[in-house]
Amino acid sequence: MKKKLAVLSICSALSFSLLIGVQPNQTKAATEKEHYVIAYKGKLPGNFSETISKAGGNVERVIHEIGIVEVASSDSTFLSNIKQDTNIQTVGRELEAYLETDPDNKVNFTPGNPDGGKVTLDSNADSYWDKQWDMQRLTHDGDSYELNEGNPDTVVAVIDTGIDFSHPDLKDNADLAGSKTFVPGTTDAWDKNGHGTHVAGSIAANGKVKGVGPELTVRAYRVFGATGGAQQSWITDAIVAAANDGVEVINMSIGGWRWMAHNLGEKGDSASMVAYHRAIQYAIQKGVTVVVSSGNDSKDLNNLHDMQAYWKDTYGLDIKGPSRVVPAQIPGVITVSSSNEWSTDNIAFYSNYGNAIDVAGPGGDNGPLYDSLFRADPKGDYLNKRDFTYRTLSTYPSYPVGANGGSNATTKFTDGQWHGYSYLHGTSMAAPKVAGVAGVIKAAHPEYSPAQVAAAIRQSALDLGKVGVDPLYGAGEANIYNYLLNDNK
Repeated sequence: MKKKLAVLSICSALSFSLLIGVQPNQTKAATEKEHYVIAYKGKLPGNFSETISKAGGNVERVIHEIGIVEVASSDSTFLSNIKQDTNIQTVGRELEAYLETDPDNKVNFTPGNPDGGKVTLDSNADSYWDKQWDMQRLTHDGDSYELNEGNPDTVVAVIDTGIDFSHPDLKDNADLAGSKTFVPGTTDAWDKNGHGTHVAGSIAANGKVKGVGPELTVRAYRVFGATGGAQQSWITDAIVAAANDGVEVINMSIGGWRWMAHNLGEKGDSASMVAYHRAIQYAIQKGVTVVVSSGNDSKDLNNLHDMQAYWKDTYGLDIKGPSRVVPAQIPGVITVSSSNEWSTDNIAFYSNYGNAIDVAGPGGDNGPLYDSLFRADPKGDYLNKRDFTYRTLSTYPSYPVGANGGSNATTKFTDGQWHGYSYLHGTSMAAPKVAGVAGVIKAAHPEYSPAQVAAAIRQSALDLGKVGVDPLYGAGEANIYNYLLNDNK
């Protein structure tokens, strides 16, 4: 990679951003297995496995409902061989979603503010509500909880890194029995990264911190491990599984340019793109509302030239032809930009924007000082000007995360932060706020279709920015109190 910009990371020192893509400068050995996605034209033919084997591949995952197969092969001729099958619509190499470490993730790093004060939490406090500016705004200082907190029968699927099911703020609302992992070699959906637990808390925490719907149920569909990436078919499989399980809402705090930049194809019909489209449409047809983050590149999603220049400058990649951000630009999803605490005119400095944005959600930032410096010179070094209290506070695993972490690890203090909570920012933090709003709306109106839920979210949003729909906020900042107040009249 040519360089990384710290200001484009979505999370704090204790977290990761989910950026779709292949890691530059990383090559596979000639004998190493390559993974492929095959999209068949319709139903899977009865002899598909035999045909794949003869072409030099091994079937690793089959998603029957949408005609998608994941294949591994070390045969350099596999791709040309399998393309001879007339039952196949498209086939291509499968790329991965990577957990890209935050540049702030240093051994002795302690989040703080420009005055040098540490951002710490009193573990003996009964509540951290006074630090949840985002939830205060979404709920009108908690008034929405008096109207509707959601209900346990309404399930929000968190397609992410898993959930800490033992967390005191989540253990009553997180569905351990129904959760699943799609990561090969794993047997459970416990979170060893932190990202998924923070997302889940924004939706349904009910303890020291509160989520939008503290009586909603959250269920983990784990597609990321403690480290490394997720094959695209794992994500597709999770979407289909969640839809089959009858969830009401799916949250995917996943996004980035790089994946489609490498894998869109001249006609926009790459196998991975087809798989993503089919999975999303399958979920919507099952009545599932799908909420996704817009990404954290500070870019206009509709400006192809802007995107190409960005990737050339940042990663040294010459991208030709069409490109899309996924899943943010897949039809049918609710795409969320990130708003901040202190401005009603501009979204967070890192948030993507454009015509694809449906609404904003409070995802936080580093405060007005950092914002002004960044906008004046995006390539400057202003790390010491960040104020972490402008980020969003939510649940974080109550045990150490990483490859050796797990449900049996010991709770501890790390770098001045209580390990069960963390201040993070990003569109990954904005999307679950909207997913929580969608969940409470479905709890109030289980008969609503995904289109009706999306319309309700847009119509009840706070109209920030320019009057009416605009490229930064879409219809405005989602607000569950606004919806419930009008719904109860």
